[in-house]
Amino acid sequence: MNTYSIGIDIGGTNTDIGLVRNDGLCLAKKTLPTGMYFDVEPYVSDICHRIKKLMSENDAAAIDGIGIAAPAGNYYTGCIEGATNLNFKGTVDIASMFHSLLDVPVVVSNDANAAAYGELVYGGAKGMKNFITFTLGTGVGSGIVVDGKLVHGKTGGAGELGHAILIPEGRHCGCGRNGCLETYTSATGIRRTATELMKADPNYNGPLSKVRPDDLTSKMVGDAAQNGDPLALKVLEMTGYWLGIALANAVAFSGPEAIFLMGGPVKAGEALMKPVRDSFQKHLCFVYDGSVDVRVSELPDNDAAILGAAALTKA
Repeated sequence: MNTYSIGIDIGGTNTDIGLVRNDGLCLAKKTLPTGMYFDVEPYVSDICHRIKKLMSENDAAAIDGIGIAAPAGNYYTGCIEGATNLNFKGTVDIASMFHSLLDVPVVVSNDANAAAYGELVYGGAKGMKNFITFTLGTGVGSGIVVDGKLVHGKTGGAGELGHAILIPEGRHCGCGRNGCLETYTSATGIRRTATELMKADPNYNGPLSKVRPDDLTSKMVGDAAQNGDPLALKVLEMTGYWLGIALANAVAFSGPEAIFLMGGPVKAGEALMKPVRDSFQKHLCFVYDGSVDVRVSELPDNDAAILGAAALTKA
């Protein structure tokens, strides 16, 4: 018998809502622009309206629950706490608001933890009790599962490996410190590395040199690397080297059987993944040799965020 849940992925620009079947198939989705809302009440009301439409349009009489992946989402409290990229500020008890309107269980977490649950329930980590996910996007997020349980820590904010310092006194990070992993291996970090290498090589005239610095994206770097551009390949080699160090360090404290990478930069394929694996093996402590795989996420790209959010209802 099929059962259903709702996954909601809240982003600063858009909010995606999906109806997910218990076998991991996202049956249908709806979107609304997060940025147009300055008051949370109509925002939640409009999402609930879309949820009801999804259910009626797909003959889903009931849902088991709602999972919400949100910036600064706290699993313990069900609140969004001080999200900097949303118009509604402060602490918002979003779980209670949805529960009052739809009377179903509601679970809230941040997007990286939701991604880990998605991998556990619907992706390549099925059956695993120890693994880590890294999401490479505008920043770098991570979710850590130990003994079958997601690590939340005392405050609900554990597992922010994107803000582990990789290079002391390195690049300035949005968190206020310097040298965090995400300043080097996020999509933003990749673009910055490419810009720095082009400035250091005035004779470079490859495809990336034809793009205005403000318009350069990590996808452009990945595409150029796949077409053999030497500077783009160097950017991903450096990125993979840094990321491999971080993955090796992560193994030392949680002993996972696999690490899953997801996000736009991973689409560069082996141009990124080979240097990641090479650096990982170089820096991995010998006691873990042969015990850990570095893999690309098996969640479908278009539905990964929604599936991760929906998987929270299985927590």
